[in-house]
Amino acid sequence: MGRAPVTSPAPSKVEPVLRAPPFPGYPRDLQVDTSTFGTTPLMDQSTLFTALRQAQVGGTFWGRRWNFDASRAPITIDRTRAPQERVSSDTANIPFAGASEAIDPWSVLGKARQLRAPGHDEWIVLASVFGLEIEVISPGQFGDPGDAAEVLAQRAYDALNRPFPDPFGDGVLDPVQAITLLAEWRRVIVSNRGKPGERIAAATGMSWWKRQEIRQFLWSPGAPVSIHLSAKRAVKTAAKKGGALAVWPSRISPNLERQAKAKGVNLVRVEDGFVRSVGLGSNLVPPLSVIVDREGIHYDPSRPSDLETILAKTDFPAETIERAAHLRTQIVSNRISKYAAGSKEPAQTAIRPQGIKRVVLVCGQVEDDMSVLSGGGGLTSNLELLRRTRSLEPEAEIWWRPHPDVDAGHRTGAVDDNKALQHAERIVREGTMSDLLDQVDALHTITSLSGFEALLRGCEVTCHGVPFYSGWGLTHDLGSIPERRRRLLSLDELVAGVLLIYPRYLDPESNLPCPPEMLIARLAHGTVRNRLNWVEPLRRLQGRVTRRWRGERRQ
Repeated sequence: MGRAPVTSPAPSKVEPVLRAPPFPGYPRDLQVDTSTFGTTPLMDQSTLFTALRQAQVGGTFWGRRWNFDASRAPITIDRTRAPQERVSSDTANIPFAGASEAIDPWSVLGKARQLRAPGHDEWIVLASVFGLEIEVISPGQFGDPGDAAEVLAQRAYDALNRPFPDPFGDGVLDPVQAITLLAEWRRVIVSNRGKPGERIAAATGMSWWKRQEIRQFLWSPGAPVSIHLSAKRAVKTAAKKGGALAVWPSRISPNLERQAKAKGVNLVRVEDGFVRSVGLGSNLVPPLSVIVDREGIHYDPSRPSDLETILAKTDFPAETIERAAHLRTQIVSNRISKYAAGSKEPAQTAIRPQGIKRVVLVCGQVEDDMSVLSGGGGLTSNLELLRRTRSLEPEAEIWWRPHPDVDAGHRTGAVDDNKALQHAERIVREGTMSDLLDQVDALHTITSLSGFEALLRGCEVTCHGVPFYSGWGLTHDLGSIPERRRRLLSLDELVAGVLLIYPRYLDPESNLPCPPEMLIARLAHGTVRNRLNWVEPLRRLQGRVTRRWRGERRQ
């Protein structure tokens, strides 16, 4: 006789089907005040089920993908037997809910025709979303034996159509908002996990003051990322775990690349995002946004990058374009730039004189920055950038903006003020980048992010190098654009790729991954504080000492 089916005991506490992954520090005891929703249905069943299928969230969606022969005909998922039991070839035994290892239900349901499960198994809810045939073998909150498909679908709808505690505030999210947030979290987790065998297992080249944030950015369930000072040890750890190694691009040496290649370890580049923080990285302000690129890095046009692939190949749906347009408006109206929110009243030196027909802003860069060395096309001199701009803009009033890291004394690229004024009418140090962009008609740069920020505000942009935003039909390009970039994009398609899809963001209050809109709101409200604020004054003092030692002059 065969063994009797084994069913999982009903859980003592039922978790909601729509719930957050087990992020470190996530407040699992968040409560929901359902009285604010009344009795009106929040969304109809068809819309809710469609949204869930597209987002592939619900249940333990962050769990391990269940591997089986995808060439097999649609299978029966049997949740009533122990996984190790041998059954017919058209049946897959998937561990019960609450098993020690979470399984991603969406890796299975799309290949199934039927589910057998006890009535307390949340997979009944997800199978109803898929429209599978369901056999309920014991009573529970999600179904009873003999329930018709319509009854199970209604019970699934009731289980899903509930408010979700807002992890970023005191309120609640409706199901649509919850599904959108969970989908964003799924995207980050899937990216960190990569393809089979490509999970980010270790990291190196990460400065001590940003490691807490890096661990959150790179987190995936069941596999904490170990950060090593020694690149050799980091490669060894990644190889032992069979995963990839995350590295800050400026710390990648030929020796590290050789070691990684010898061990079969893929390198994943991690770099600051485009809306980064309030305060400079050179002042040891941790990033609230990073990019994680498995193919290359966005500022190196000599090779493809994940961003370039996104911009070249993504078919941006209408809702994504609409969201990008709203995000762009949010950034501009709140005067947000990479390192700060703009002031309500710009500095006097950043106000445009009356009667000036054309004002051109020239943005200095760190001359040995990786983006300049990789994408500058041989142009690395800020003084030469100023000279070239004057030759191209003989009638314009030129404003020179030194790079803040250089001005702080932390990086190279200083231009003597007297020499700068041979080509520019004004040197503008005060005010944020958003303050300046509100006052000018055009911007010239080598590869600076300020060019992208200028595009958001409707300014003309001339690129002397090849930054990531050049070559898509939105800039005047003087550099040699790769053949890979021949697609013409709208501004909001560019915004969608650059700010919605490519980076990832961290909420400074909850320390959880968040959508960009949440970080922009925090920056706009002035609630973001540097957790290492005790270090920043010391770093500023170090910069002043360095400037004096170098003998740099200011007027």
